[in-house]
Amino acid sequence: QVQLVESGGGLVQAGGSLRLSCTVSGLVFSNYIMAWFRRAPGKEREFVAVISRSGVTRYRDSVSGRFTISRDNLKNTVYLQMNTLKPEDTAVYYCASNSGTRNEYEYWGQGTQVTVSS
Repeated sequence: QVQLVESGGGLVQAGGSLRLSCTVSGLVFSNYIMAWFRRAPGKEREFVAVISRSGVTRYRDSVSGRFTISRDNLKNTVYLQMNTLKPEDTAVYYCASNSGTRNEYEYWGQGTQVTVSS
């Protein structure tokens, strides 16, 4: 079975940093586009960052310059380094994988909570 397991969330003060990890099993990791999404309390899920199979990255405007997505194909892991965190970043963060076959993220993790206090 395909599994995506996030870790690294927690409680941090505004201005602090966290690094999220998502370890993937059950698929050929290097063949997949990997992304991070988040859902804040009472809000819809939103895109955060994506990394292509070749390592090209893209971010939502509000996290650009603060967050960095990366991948380690030898470890089947995608990371989200989050610096200069703001209370507005508080959300459950999810990783997701996209084979590129369809315009959909086929597999999702269960999420990890990030809480940023002011």
